[in-house]
Amino acid sequence: MATSSLIFNQIKAIIIYFILFVKYCDICYSIYGDKMIERINEKNIWDFLKADGKPVVLYGMGLGAEKIMDTLSLYGIAVSDIFASDEFVRGHSFRGFKVLKYKEICEKYDDFNVVLCFASRLDNVIDNIRRINLEHSVFAPDVPVAGGGLFNREFVKEHDADFDFVYDNLEDEESKRIYLDIINYKVSGRLSYLLNSFADKDRIYSDILKLTSQESILDLGAYDGDTIAEFLNATKGKYRDITALEPDKKSFKKLEKNTEGLDNITLLNKGVWNKCDTLIFSDRAGRNSRLSVEGSGVEVITIDSLNKPFTFIKMDIEGSEMRALEGGEKTIKKHRPKLYICAYHRNEDLFALPRKVLELNPDYKMFFRHSKYIPAWESNFYFVNEE
Repeated sequence: MATSSLIFNQIKAIIIYFILFVKYCDICYSIYGDKMIERINEKNIWDFLKADGKPVVLYGMGLGAEKIMDTLSLYGIAVSDIFASDEFVRGHSFRGFKVLKYKEICEKYDDFNVVLCFASRLDNVIDNIRRINLEHSVFAPDVPVAGGGLFNREFVKEHDADFDFVYDNLEDEESKRIYLDIINYKVSGRLSYLLNSFADKDRIYSDILKLTSQESILDLGAYDGDTIAEFLNATKGKYRDITALEPDKKSFKKLEKNTEGLDNITLLNKGVWNKCDTLIFSDRAGRNSRLSVEGSGVEVITIDSLNKPFTFIKMDIEGSEMRALEGGEKTIKKHRPKLYICAYHRNEDLFALPRKVLELNPDYKMFFRHSKYIPAWESNFYFVNEE
């Protein structure tokens, strides 16, 4: 009888401890464990535009407008008109719409929602977008540069644990604030999140990357040398060596011209991948040179095949960042270079890329910033060594 009573009391104690443990976990979760989806307060842009009922007017033309028009159509949202900046209006049409001036749109409708269909980081263009946004709500839908699908609440919920992982591992409160702003922006298309998140690029180089005169730099997606100019500005023109890859032929010629006279620089008209191969790149992509079903064959190599102790690697390679990381595992593990990785080409870049980097080197400090751009291009992760 005594033995049964003892066993009963032990079981009772275990149950009580278990209940207390569960309550403790619930308290911890309520303090520290908010899910990412619970931090996103915005509706999907497409759902909002459909429910709002105001005329939808597109600002801009080209490939971006085509993608956005197709997505609006999927949601049953009609486009009422299209306008462009005054200097681009010349009596022509786009997708069956005569392209108007903003003034003409305002004369035609009392109120309307503006959907932005192009990208820019120019001050005068952004100032004009701000001005229009004060008069009529401007939305800038996020459509992926590479890959498919939409970045919406359902996407965030599906990958909630991944977003939480990144958020929890960001190094400073500014990174966390901007990370949340960019996710809220991508869901809602609301400009306020972007306009409040612009970071000073010079401060990123000085306060986070802290480049020195002894950097061995690898620039992947060098374009015309614009980021090399940023590097040189940050190091006052001093460095150990620079290796720059650019697959697009026209951009490569500009790169050669703009880096004439620099010492210890190697320029390669090649792309980067997870293996050495020949891939097809678009002939008309320019800055956004990317893989395509049509175009020219371009040699691609891996970071590891360069066999150099790089101290700093920048990746802006139009959705191929994950493949580049896979082809640079040995270099990153061994030399632990500072990393500057663009995270806006594919929807999954906001969590897949940092997960991969921290898998290769768990000691990295991870920062997130968005430099001046509408839409959320130039949203980048920065990784530095634990010192």
